[in-house]
Amino acid sequence: MRIQGLQKLTLLDYPGKVACTVFTAGCNFRCPFCHNASLVTHMEENEDISEKEFFGFLEKRQGILDGVCVTGGEPLIWDDIRSFLERIKDLGYLVKLDTNGSFPGKLKQLIRANVVDYVAMDIKNSKEKYAQTIGIEDYDISNIEESITILKQGLIPYEFRTTMVREFHQKADIEDIGRWICGASRYYLQAFKDSGDLIQEGLHGYDKRIMDTAAQIAGAYIENTAVRGIE
Repeated sequence: MRIQGLQKLTLLDYPGKVACTVFTAGCNFRCPFCHNASLVTHMEENEDISEKEFFGFLEKRQGILDGVCVTGGEPLIWDDIRSFLERIKDLGYLVKLDTNGSFPGKLKQLIRANVVDYVAMDIKNSKEKYAQTIGIEDYDISNIEESITILKQGLIPYEFRTTMVREFHQKADIEDIGRWICGASRYYLQAFKDSGDLIQEGLHGYDKRIMDTAAQIAGAYIENTAVRGIE
């Protein structure tokens, strides 16, 4: 496992839990608005955090932290993801997994193995604009659709989420996403903010009024819809 970041405390990343967030390197997507671009495009230039150091940290935080958020990059690109999560679970932590949904087979295996307690899956855009939004020409979204189906079975708590970027997302796209994931347990529209570590510069977020309007549109299809990351 290539670890290239650790946030030692978060009250936001894991709903209702006190957690830390570990960032794995590498991703199979190239979303222009990715806020961790250095983990995606320059992973070989970054310094790794050893698993010994990471698990040593977790051992010291037992009884203090409730859970661990595993994010990236895309954690499921790694063949040893299951053993990595098993080691976290063995220390008594809950595990929240962030994923882009492109590895439904691995996702299903992890859920069945009970090494994941909560999944947050990105819905990058409407079906028609998916390839453009993830920076991969002619991308086949069948894997995304399969992951959506897996999560909507309700075997594990989950959320879908979309980061809204002015250059990529319009009201019609949110309507299309709502129809696509209709009946999901929860859906969050996240405000885009320039982290300074993007794949493409010159992108913009929406103001609260537009975000709230988008939430009303999606809310017609997903009852538990909310806005994140904007006051």
